[in-house]
Amino acid sequence: MTRRILVTSALPYANGSIHLGHLVEYIQTDIWVRFQKLRGNDCLYFCADDTHGTPVMIRARNEGIAPELLVQRMHEEHQADFKAFSIGFDNYYSTHSEENRILSEEIYCKNRDAGHVQTALVRQAYCNKDAMFLPDRFIRGTCPSCGALDQYGDACESCSATYAPLDLKQAKCALCGEPPVEKSSEHLFFRLSDFEPFLKEWTRSGALQAEMANKLDEWFESGLKNWDISRDAPYFGFEIPDAAGKYFYVWLDAPVGYMASTWNYCKRTGRSFDAYWRPGSTAEVYHFIGKDILYFHTLFWPAMLQGGGFRTPTAVFAHGFLTVNGQKMSKSRGTFINARHYLDHLDPEYLRYYYACKLSGRVDDLDLNLDDFVLRVNADMVGKVVNLASRTAGFIHKQFQGQLCPDYPADGGLYQSFVQAGEEIAAWYEAREYAKAMRAIMALADTANRYIEENAPWSLAKQQKEAELHAVCSVAINLFRVLLTYLAPVLPVMAERTRDLLNLPALTWEGCRLPLCGTTIKPFKHLMARVDPKQVEALLAAARPQELPPQSGEPVSPPPLPSSPPALATIPLESFAQVDLRVARIVQAELVAGADKLLKLNLDLGPLGPRTVFAGIRAAYSPESLTNRLTVVVANLLPRKMKFGLSEGMILAASREDNTDKTALFLLSPDAGAEPGMKIG
Repeated sequence: MTRRILVTSALPYANGSIHLGHLVEYIQTDIWVRFQKLRGNDCLYFCADDTHGTPVMIRARNEGIAPELLVQRMHEEHQADFKAFSIGFDNYYSTHSEENRILSEEIYCKNRDAGHVQTALVRQAYCNKDAMFLPDRFIRGTCPSCGALDQYGDACESCSATYAPLDLKQAKCALCGEPPVEKSSEHLFFRLSDFEPFLKEWTRSGALQAEMANKLDEWFESGLKNWDISRDAPYFGFEIPDAAGKYFYVWLDAPVGYMASTWNYCKRTGRSFDAYWRPGSTAEVYHFIGKDILYFHTLFWPAMLQGGGFRTPTAVFAHGFLTVNGQKMSKSRGTFINARHYLDHLDPEYLRYYYACKLSGRVDDLDLNLDDFVLRVNADMVGKVVNLASRTAGFIHKQFQGQLCPDYPADGGLYQSFVQAGEEIAAWYEAREYAKAMRAIMALADTANRYIEENAPWSLAKQQKEAELHAVCSVAINLFRVLLTYLAPVLPVMAERTRDLLNLPALTWEGCRLPLCGTTIKPFKHLMARVDPKQVEALLAAARPQELPPQSGEPVSPPPLPSSPPALATIPLESFAQVDLRVARIVQAELVAGADKLLKLNLDLGPLGPRTVFAGIRAAYSPESLTNRLTVVVANLLPRKMKFGLSEGMILAASREDNTDKTALFLLSPDAGAEPGMKIG
């Protein structure tokens, strides 16, 4: 039976460009949608620009243009970038639309009329000079947590602390530079706690990944807080119907953009909006999001839908963050890479394939290791997959007028094994286990290449064994066709080139059940070039900010440090970010013969596999007391060769500063609910 499916990705914000971190989500979603369509399902992919809020208003003001002009410009830029990466939206819209305004008001009014909205006085920053309440981003000051200068009024970009705007030290209005004062304003609050029973049931209904559901339990335990859904003028957004001078907070109308994009599409195509979003809908609705917006999509959003008289999502799928070469993306290192920077230097299908090789159905972070990126793309895509066609298609065209064998040759069951593998690969795609799907496909590619090596068509051509040559090359082309069909969700451009090469109307999953016989293929053309490491180097150089020479009178070096050092040595945040801390389970602990201080720990790091660590904690812990205990391990240390064996990490423990009591060691342990392999930080 054909499934009717609606899929969304989180809406990109109209304040900035698309970068490689964003693309993790859009590529992940696009692969899933393309797979569903390839399987014959009625699957639609909707998205839109998230346009409202203070950052858009500030940027437009700084550029001297209306917010609407900025939004339109970014809309065009985003669409161009997405198109270049083959992100196949069925509709890409905007939250600054009439459909979004109507739906946002409907959801608000129904919740208000049902008693789920209340008013309360809020003390907030006010600028007397500009005569306005200051939203978070209109205040700058010193972080109350770490002392970093020139931070926004909601969160510190240096230490990631969150706080209220009035907690900033030396706070100033971002517009005029004057210190703000405290002033009361009446705001509207959504009573999230009204929906606690419903949310507890929904979050454990299978709609969320296990890690997400466990995280939400922490918020349930601490109590659901009412949510401020209003902002004072001036604000770029929708004015609240019954509250003059108040505007919907951007996070209220942003997810409604999924519905607005659907409605806009349905009006243009004659489809039914209600069939997707009203109660009684039998369609499947899936949201793909980053783990940083979990709270909004798994608590506020389903609660607003429930109170507003709409259906809730079938499931919400979260993914982790992107690191580059094991570290947070950095402008100074050239690893904060915008989509357009990448497109200027590298084929977008390289990135689509590499992300697919790394993505799973869990909420794991993904690392773009650029050396591995070059090796994997060249080895898999060029060396294994393209190699099949490039080594055999020429013989078919030159010596057999482009025609495959009229009857499929005997291949010892090889083709049938490829067809049978399709169901397992389809199951991996469905579960968003793309890395497992790619491994299965590459295993098939290895098998196909062994077939070519064993039958050596180049030798058959020299020996003029025409019948055998025709058979071997026909088998190879058929195996290539199956591989590219399985890879089509990941590599749509190469799949289209393959379809054209094979002179087929389409590549379809079901179509692979029968081999091609007697059909005419076109002359072989370029499918994919190898990645040149110099292209990657050029990309990093282009993404790295250009350093300007010091102006006349400016010091070349920073001023000297004070003569008396601080009590604690400090390191840059970038250096600390290199440390990969993971949850580990101690499977077994044992004494080390000949070592008075060491215990040998066998650790389970979940997806990262087993590790052995030698730890100097024998004075504080007996081996049997550690079995099955969770602890924290530095997982990316270089292995250290010791006379007792290889130590593959370091566990974390606290001790007294004077170290006078050798037994006063305390292993660091995560809270209940943590699982082996979870990343810390």
